[in-house]
Amino acid sequence: MSGTVANPIGITEPPIDELLGHVDSKYALVIFAAKRARQINSYFSQLQDGLLENVGPLVESRVQEKPLSIAMREINAGLLKMEEIDPNAVPSAEDLADLDAPFAAGETDFSVGEDSTF
Repeated sequence: MSGTVANPIGITEPPIDELLGHVDSKYALVIFAAKRARQINSYFSQLQDGLLENVGPLVESRVQEKPLSIAMREINAGLLKMEEIDPNAVPSAEDLADLDAPFAAGETDFSVGEDSTF
C-alpha cells in the first residue's frame, strides 16, 4: 500500500491496455486525452463565469477527480471519437456555405442596443 488509500485510483484506471484499443498509438492517446482534459478544465472555469462554450464531463465525476482522469474514462467508455483532420485538405464550397449560412440569411444581429452594457 502506498499513500493514504489502499487501492488508489489514478492514471492506471482505466488500464492503459484498454485505452489503447480506442486509438492508434500511445502518442495519439496522450494528445487525445490532453485536449479533452483541457476542454473539461475550461468547462469548470466557465461555470463560475456563467459561460458554457465547452461540454462538461460525459461520465459521472467525483469532486476531487482530475480532468485527465475524467477524459480517460470518457475515452474508455467509447463516448469520444478521435478524427484525424487533413491539414492540406481544402474545404469544399458546400462546407464554407454551411459556415456562412446564418450570416447570409440575416439570422444574426450584431447591433448594440441602448440597454446593452459593457
